[in-house]
Amino acid sequence: MQKTHVSPSRWLLSPKMTAEAEVLLFSFHYAGGHAGIYREWQKKLPVQIGVCPVQLPGRSNRFMEPYYTDLSVMIRELAEALLPHLNRPFAFFGHSMGALVSFELARYLRNEYDIKPRHMFASGRHAPHLPDPGEAIHHLPDAEFLKGLRTLNGTPKELFENEENEEILQMLLPMLRADFTICEQYQYQEEEPLGCGLTAIGGWQDPDITVAHMEAWRKHTSASFQMHMLQGDHFFLHSEQEQLLSIIESTLQSYLVGYRGIG
Repeated sequence: MQKTHVSPSRWLLSPKMTAEAEVLLFSFHYAGGHAGIYREWQKKLPVQIGVCPVQLPGRSNRFMEPYYTDLSVMIRELAEALLPHLNRPFAFFGHSMGALVSFELARYLRNEYDIKPRHMFASGRHAPHLPDPGEAIHHLPDAEFLKGLRTLNGTPKELFENEENEEILQMLLPMLRADFTICEQYQYQEEEPLGCGLTAIGGWQDPDITVAHMEAWRKHTSASFQMHMLQGDHFFLHSEQEQLLSIIESTLQSYLVGYRGIG
């Protein structure tokens, strides 16, 4: 869809950009998700880590806005919106589709503006140079698309748990299809590895994303690399939130020491 100009503030849901925040953590949601999934992080991480949940259009407070089906257009406009806030150390966290968005955004910022995150957390998604482990469903008719969503592990199960959600599901269908279009039509282009530290995090019980899928992220950084596997399925970021936040906090602590210059 053609995009219209959107205020940069619409992209960020209650960002914690206080004077105490020494590093900003821009957090990108999964397909069919919304920025509200990161609200609790703002309370549980120390004030020095300013959690900034990124809200894509077509959901929540941006429900009436046209959604993206072209990742390159999304990345360009997202970079423009976030650029004014990248005047202090920052990091990216992305889960599933969010890992893909944050990866391509990091590459775009490097290529166009010569700036980079201090660290990137890639969660619950195979490394971008690997083929998608699942079958494409974004192009299927509505009934078959919904059937595909029910069998995949990439959509919250609560959407399908009762008939009351059927009407909601129908309303969300265009947004869900757009998100899956972005993920399934993605074509990796070879570039130099990122120059920031990278942490890959997966779930042991995720039927689609394996240890090898997560280990393969090592290819995409010339700096430090770590990998963690947590208990839980594709949505371990909810079920294992405390452990996940512990990893994020301990990793970002190294970027807090000695930084006090808030512009």
